[in-house]
Amino acid sequence: MEVVYSHCCGLDVHKKTVVACVIIPEGKEIRTFSTMTDDLISMVDWIKDKGCTHVAMESTGSFWKPIFNLLELEDIQALVVNAKHMKNVPGRKTDVKDAEWIAGLLRHGLLQGSYIPCWLSADSRIRSQNCSGHLMV
Repeated sequence: MEVVYSHCCGLDVHKKTVVACVIIPEGKEIRTFSTMTDDLISMVDWIKDKGCTHVAMESTGSFWKPIFNLLELEDIQALVVNAKHMKNVPGRKTDVKDAEWIAGLLRHGLLQGSYIPCWLSADSRIRSQNCSGHLMV
């Protein structure tokens, strides 16, 4: 299958943890981070250090929002994907397998991001430079 994104990351987001799977030409690496702000910043720094240009995650409740905001600030293209649009992970379900599955689907261009409207917020001047109201692909 054709590789669309050579440097990408899949995230399995939960209330207290995020499992990140980075796939790059050199191989695959998986790490787990807490959802505390410092750890989320460390995760985004790690993703950026690995050279990832695209990140995909399921739209799990509202847990994806701070991660999406941090990725957007670092100019990393983030896709928030409806879980119903992804086929379930075959076999026994684990957070690591979910992150790997998401990263693999993203790598081959098989995911479509959900519509994310521009939010009105205190930093709308910053956001208006990056948000056109279209899919963040």
